[in-house]
Amino acid sequence: MRENTALSAWRKGQQTIGCWLSLANTYTAEAIAKLGYDWVCIDLQHGIIDYTDVANMLPAISTSDATPFVRVPWNEPYEIMKVLDAGAYGVIVPMINNREEAAQAVAACRYPPLGNRSFGPIRAALYGGQGYPVEANDQIACIAMIETQDGITNLEEIVTTPGLDGIYIGPADLALSMGLPVSGDQPQPEHLEQVKSILACCKKHKVAAGIHTSSLAYTQKYLELGFNFVTAGSEAGHMVRAAAKDLADARGTAEEQRESTGY
Repeated sequence: MRENTALSAWRKGQQTIGCWLSLANTYTAEAIAKLGYDWVCIDLQHGIIDYTDVANMLPAISTSDATPFVRVPWNEPYEIMKVLDAGAYGVIVPMINNREEAAQAVAACRYPPLGNRSFGPIRAALYGGQGYPVEANDQIACIAMIETQDGITNLEEIVTTPGLDGIYIGPADLALSMGLPVSGDQPQPEHLEQVKSILACCKKHKVAAGIHTSSLAYTQKYLELGFNFVTAGSEAGHMVRAAAKDLADARGTAEEQRESTGY
């Protein structure tokens, strides 16, 4: 079976950089994937994307060496199984609050006896190649998002859930759960301390730690802190920032201020 190179890197304690895909477009998916990111993630939760788009975007990503992930809309086993059958090599599951929820996500990613994933890798076996049914349990990444007060309270029991491969921090929702205003990349000292606490717990239990960023400065900051995987923005964010800068430069004016979307 094709190796999940991102997951292999995390298991070795190495760092990877990925990009978020929030637009339903095969061209942008292929173009971003071919830039050299270690992985790319299709966002079914907040992206302007549905399952049909995912089924078209995953083959586009497959023209590159980037590992394809999908953030599912919610911790629903059928949603997880369906994107895995379409060829995702891992899922990021939002709003995980306790070990029971984390275990549910893990089970949906694993074939029996390790889980309850139903067999039917219609495109996954085509992409993954020979050995998929036997090796998928070890190659598919299950990643839980920590972004709520309950998730923080139950952090250690979530992180130590058997079979969980990674923790992913959603900075904006984490800020909201702490009663802080949302600004995309969160500058508050107390937010940073909470992020460091989550990272330390992951390091303690040798579980990969990841975080979303929407600026180069924060990407570099979190890599320096020791995160295993960092999202360096989204295709939509990169497009808007570059276009806004070029437009302002062409007009000789200052860039217009835009509301942060976290991407």
